[in-house]
Amino acid sequence: MSASPPVHLSRRVWIMIAASAAIVTLAMGVRQSFGLYLTPMTVDLDINRQTFGLVLALQNLLFGAVQPFVGAYADKHGPVRVLMIGALVYVAGMALTATASGAWGLGIGFGALVGMAMSGVTFVVTMGAVGKIVAPEKRTLAFGIITAGGSLGQFFVVPMAQALIDAAGWRNSLYMLAVMLVLIAPLAFGLMSKRGATTTARPEGLPLNLALKQAFADRSWWLLCSGYFVCGFHVTFVGIHFPTYITDQGLPSSTGATGLALIGLFNILGSWLWGAWGGKHSKKHLLATLYTLRGVAIIVFLLVPLSSASALMFAASFGFLWLGTVPLTNGLVAQMYGLRNLTALTGIVFFGHQIGAFLGAWLGGLVFDATGSYNLVWYISIGLAFIAAMANLPIRQTPPQAVPQAL
Repeated sequence: MSASPPVHLSRRVWIMIAASAAIVTLAMGVRQSFGLYLTPMTVDLDINRQTFGLVLALQNLLFGAVQPFVGAYADKHGPVRVLMIGALVYVAGMALTATASGAWGLGIGFGALVGMAMSGVTFVVTMGAVGKIVAPEKRTLAFGIITAGGSLGQFFVVPMAQALIDAAGWRNSLYMLAVMLVLIAPLAFGLMSKRGATTTARPEGLPLNLALKQAFADRSWWLLCSGYFVCGFHVTFVGIHFPTYITDQGLPSSTGATGLALIGLFNILGSWLWGAWGGKHSKKHLLATLYTLRGVAIIVFLLVPLSSASALMFAASFGFLWLGTVPLTNGLVAQMYGLRNLTALTGIVFFGHQIGAFLGAWLGGLVFDATGSYNLVWYISIGLAFIAAMANLPIRQTPPQAVPQAL
């Protein structure tokens, strides 16, 4: 394509971005409230924090493990069917969790069903559809706007979930949130093309089997995955255990809920800005900067005497850094490996993210039950932040030179 004056997003693209952001607002907003259920569920179901953390770790692992297959299906058949099935399974998982009487029911509902459902209703599927029709110079900006949708949901849904838990109990609150998730199904039609056909992959690029061989043989691919692993560890540990960490220190539960909401609020700005910067500057250098700032934010949080004010300041700063990795990472995948298999390839990178998320959720509960403190996990989080920053710096931001031969 020839260069042109400032590229403007078309009406169709804006409709797709708006629908994607709304879907992610609902799906991620509900998911980000799960940390609020740690205390009421562990007390009512007579389970420990390690068990609760393991359930959400299973959720995150299945979210990532199923994602590449869901992504490949969406690349071939379009996103609408995927989104509608994902919404149905999400609602079923929430309803089943509301009836749980112990760890097994919690594991099947909150763990297995919700985990698999998330792979069909969040960033990878919606960004895969939008990324294929947006000009390269606007792609990370579009991804940033969609990512901000998840944060908008966190800002509005998390406080609402806390209010529902306080007013109606955790079981009834899950039913109410499930009703909200039904809205994902009609919103999915916003990702259809003008004539009603769902968006499909462009023909350029390698077939999926060769694209996978190319990526897996590429050192930059594994460096990108390792950084995303750290992102998953950070956001899941903080999202699940931060509210309880706050109450453990004697602060009111409202501070933890407000902190999660602030993470969402400041990530609206952060996702948009990191996405916009990604269209103008080196994505790998931005990722290295972001991870470094995460490490600094945690260090400052642990050094400053804990109070409601310091907890909320940490939430705001960490929120600005929360999901800025998403538009930058997805943008790098598109830049390095093309658009034909974008949803499948970002799904595989996201699996690395979710392995980190598994460890962040489970290790938090495991360490607390063993030591009575989250301190060790905070220290691990700091070390991982700087490792991720270093891992992103050597990434090559251009397509691999050699195309692997078929076996």
